[in-house]
Amino acid sequence: MTRWALTVQYRGKNYSGSQIQLENGKQIDSLTIQGELEKALSTLIKTGSDAENKNRPIRAIFSGRTDKGVNSLGQVVHFDTDETIVASKFVYSLNEILPDDISVTELREVDNSFHAQKSAKKRHYRFEFINRRIKNAFDGDLMRVKFGVNIERMQNSLNYLLGEHDFSSFKSSGTLNPSKICTIYEAKVSKVGDKVVIDIVGNRFLYNMVRTIVGTLLEIEGHNLESEHMKDVLESKDRTKAGATVSPYGLTLMKVEY
Repeated sequence: MTRWALTVQYRGKNYSGSQIQLENGKQIDSLTIQGELEKALSTLIKTGSDAENKNRPIRAIFSGRTDKGVNSLGQVVHFDTDETIVASKFVYSLNEILPDDISVTELREVDNSFHAQKSAKKRHYRFEFINRRIKNAFDGDLMRVKFGVNIERMQNSLNYLLGEHDFSSFKSSGTLNPSKICTIYEAKVSKVGDKVVIDIVGNRFLYNMVRTIVGTLLEIEGHNLESEHMKDVLESKDRTKAGATVSPYGLTLMKVEY
């Protein structure tokens, strides 16, 4: 059995998140990135030579879950097969089958000890929003913040998140993993024209963590608070102290490092 790793790009707007949804142990009939990818993989690959296994679908293991509306430029997925694969031809065929808003950019053979989720060391997320009072027909789905923001203060606020911390203040109730400890390696904000870009790199992220961090930044900016407010929220370990969980549109998983 050979293990393969895919790098997958997608636009999350039309999907109920990346992962197949389960309810009481049964799959919910909803459109997901995983569902579409597994369907395409199973179309190209016969999973076994015997009658029992030949119709068993390929299982795709993702580096992590992304919610409805969240995009990806660098999601990593692994799957196993005993069928011979020519990478370049396989990627072409896979992309011809996949919907237009999902594409595979790379396929590589990996060691059987590789695990897309458990082997990941760093994950890079980017959140973008428009900072302008007047809307523009070409803003797309990006959130528009009408009040002015202070990039220097936003950066000072983000600096408090660097290092290893308990991020309970920034998690939503849907967090399945009981561990709330994450390490943030980088947290940067920049502004080009009227677009604000926030890049956060960490070893792991809690459910809705990035979106809640952005919501807290906007609360600081909207109410002209000191950047130390972010430190107070972080140390409180209290979700009610943080800002709102902002829209998923504008959030992209940029890269996963191993």
